[in-house]
Amino acid sequence: MKLQPTALAEVIVAEPDVYADERGFFSETWNAATFGGAGLELRFVQCNHSHSTRGVLRGLHYQQPAPQGKLVRAITGEIFDVAVDLRRSSPTFARWVGVTLSAANKHALWVPPGFAHGFCVLSAAADVVYLCTGPRVAESEQTLRWDDPELAIAWPLVGAPIVSAKDARGVSLRDAVVYPDDPAARLG
Repeated sequence: MKLQPTALAEVIVAEPDVYADERGFFSETWNAATFGGAGLELRFVQCNHSHSTRGVLRGLHYQQPAPQGKLVRAITGEIFDVAVDLRRSSPTFARWVGVTLSAANKHALWVPPGFAHGFCVLSAAADVVYLCTGPRVAESEQTLRWDDPELAIAWPLVGAPIVSAKDARGVSLRDAVVYPDDPAARLG
């Protein structure tokens, strides 16, 4: 497995080795030693699975004050996955990065604590699985506006996305409850 930093160095694309033959394929989707060798000592406590159809946009979600890191994969279909740095003390505060995750490329995206996360579905449907470093804490859930002009995320959408009522009520960055520092440093 190769770990490739994105334009936001803490957000990492995991590219697994894939062993394919006439029976199908095998790939390792998580390895503590590989991530540990990159300085990421991760402990996952929850696994989530969502199914969505083309045009669905989920996010941008985060938990404050109970942050979660997420390792995200599309196991069917294709998504455009986005991470937004919400650590006010970070030199990349309010910057975002987006990558395509698909069943075909088998990549995963590491979204560290302190980042908002969201995705839109590019294929007819997509199943997304993500491992979380912290449990869901309902009273800590926050939603950032997916279309905040200050963030100017270049979502590859055709027409208006399908969003939940909760996501439609997301707040702008200027009104968001952000992280004053790096929550990953507090969790270690």
